[in-house]
Amino acid sequence: MSGLRFVDMCAGAGGLALGLEGADFEPVLLLDKKPVACDTLRMNRPTWQVLEMDLLDFAPSRHQEVYDVDLLSAGLPRVRSGATFARAESDDELRLLEATVYLAHAVQPRALVIENVPCLVSAPGFEPIRDFIRKELDHLGYRFRWFVLNAADFGVPQDRRQGLLVALKEQYFDAFRPPEPTVREHLSVGQALHRSMALGGWPDADRWAAQAHSAAPTLVGGSDRRGGADLGPTGTRKAWARMGVDGSTVADGIPGPDFAWVPETGRHGMVRITTEQAALLQGFPADWRFAGKKTARYRQIGHASPPPVGSALGLAIRAALATSGAPTGGYTSPP
Repeated sequence: MSGLRFVDMCAGAGGLALGLEGADFEPVLLLDKKPVACDTLRMNRPTWQVLEMDLLDFAPSRHQEVYDVDLLSAGLPRVRSGATFARAESDDELRLLEATVYLAHAVQPRALVIENVPCLVSAPGFEPIRDFIRKELDHLGYRFRWFVLNAADFGVPQDRRQGLLVALKEQYFDAFRPPEPTVREHLSVGQALHRSMALGGWPDADRWAAQAHSAAPTLVGGSDRRGGADLGPTGTRKAWARMGVDGSTVADGIPGPDFAWVPETGRHGMVRITTEQAALLQGFPADWRFAGKKTARYRQIGHASPPPVGSALGLAIRAALATSGAPTGGYTSPP
């Protein structure tokens, strides 16, 4: 057997799917309800089957190809810290989580991956949700593990902790090991973006890169109901300011030769990053394009799962399913 087959729910801009592709998984169906996200997927991978639909409306009986897959993956919208399972009927994020578990009931993949916020893994407030998942997966003959990964440990220049559930059918579970870090030192923002910052002839690119010597704080895509693109809340913007970056907005282009970088004077003397640079900070390859206007592009990027983490997960799951003798692959993050 060559590539293993997977279905990806709430696929967004394709970060998780791209990573799994790099681990030699072949997508048979990707679903997302946002037209711009579906446009992004089709623009980059015209051969992928992309379905524009809300997961809550998805009927697997109308898509027979999903019944013959090795993996069901879902990078779901983030549950809110105050969410409770008792409110699932009125909380869209929790309803999607519930729907994914029920979809596993219908599809019966050999493995299941759900990616979400770190607090979903162990916070006491989410215990009822975890108990619901445990009962459903036990009933279906899966064993599972909750854990947290930091994207920075996999070559992504960003401190981004991801809460993960990996479930496998009983006969494969004992062989599963969560991915181990692939880098010894975290890649800094300056290292990741120095080349692109210098492309327009900006003379301070070297000096800026030396100051931006840590990994980026977590990129936040924000809500479709709030304003334009920015790099996150107040605390996050302060972290960006220490790197000489104005986190209150996203740039239309890279700095030119006349841009004066004087961060000590405030945000107007700071450099800003572009959506393309934000994508590099998420671990996307430089040639991955995003549909829509600037704010829509940035939100897709901020909500995405970093592809190198998806690849590491794919390789770990592939190793657990290795009784089939399938070959392994690997995703290479951009320099």
